[in-house]
Amino acid sequence: MAGERGRVLPGAGPVLAGEHRRFSRAAGPVLAGERRRFSRAAGPVLAGLLVVGVAAAPAGAATPRERQWHLTAMKAADFWKIGTGKGVTVAVIDSGVGRAPELEGQVLPGVDLAGGKAGKAAGDERTDPDGHGTSMATIIAGTGRAAGGEGLSGIAPGARILPIRVPREDAPGASSWAAAIRRAADSDAKVVNISMSTTTADPARDDAVKYALSRGKLVFAAVGEGGTTGTTPAAGTTPAAVAAKKAGEPRYPAATPGVVGVAAVGPNGEPTAESLTGPQVDMAAPGVDILTYCRGKAGYCESHGTGEATALASASAALLWSAHPDWTNNQVLRVLLHTSGAPVDGAVRNDWIGYGVARPRIAMSTPGPPGPADVYPLPDFVSAARR
Repeated sequence: MAGERGRVLPGAGPVLAGEHRRFSRAAGPVLAGERRRFSRAAGPVLAGLLVVGVAAAPAGAATPRERQWHLTAMKAADFWKIGTGKGVTVAVIDSGVGRAPELEGQVLPGVDLAGGKAGKAAGDERTDPDGHGTSMATIIAGTGRAAGGEGLSGIAPGARILPIRVPREDAPGASSWAAAIRRAADSDAKVVNISMSTTTADPARDDAVKYALSRGKLVFAAVGEGGTTGTTPAAGTTPAAVAAKKAGEPRYPAATPGVVGVAAVGPNGEPTAESLTGPQVDMAAPGVDILTYCRGKAGYCESHGTGEATALASASAALLWSAHPDWTNNQVLRVLLHTSGAPVDGAVRNDWIGYGVARPRIAMSTPGPPGPADVYPLPDFVSAARR
């Protein structure tokens, strides 16, 4: 969809516009995303969605797959001819990954670091009390095999999921999130997805990120929310969260040097009102009306937030890595940034969408040279390493 453009905010860019480009590198609910429930068999049509020239599901569309507008907009059918993420494992550090038809055969034995923590149900990494981690895993690697083959598809349906369950809150000095990142770093996973955020910095978490990068991983994290999307308040939004957004208070681990901080854009190409902005934003991905797994009998939910966008960015990395298994983490990220939909005002990056919106189709079909294998492309990490 090169060359097609939607409406933009100052400094922001459309979802899937532009070609190759240059590059160099939060308050809201911890597990973000309001959800509207649908039946697995049928449900209301998503209306009024338009993505730089690609219309929403046609009137009468009833299958979950037809309601996944982001797959159509990102031209998943095209890049799946090149690769599906097969051979790449994504570690999902979240509330756990439960059982869902779309994830059957996709989830590996993982790690439970939430056992005995307040607010967590008994169980293991396959126990997901609130369904958040399961939703993120489905966005990444759902197979589409449910609903007669028309179920939810992740954008990397060939990838595998390594579930690492952690508590929602992460306390410095006793950081289970840091431990989770280290466990992911020591695993076979290449990509680490953290669709959660906290306002609290933690040196142990910073060290864990450095360790993960030294082990050849890529770590993606949500920049967080602090406002509203349209007229719909984000779940759990508080006055303090909105104030933090206005003040530019960063969220971690997205703001940790070396982590790829991911913001959210809507189907019109604009950054969402709830998506936090700032220097911690490295890239963006769709984060509005994302149909995903929903815990309970309802089956599917429409969800929104930077967590959903992070899952799509992580899956994009898995896709590219599956097509180029000999590349390093540095090369995968460099190409992912090079081929993103850049800010339309000519800036190399901005605080709304970072270096651009993820475009796995372009990354996989015309990646260009991957650059040096041993140079990390985000300047914040390079600067921090020199201190």
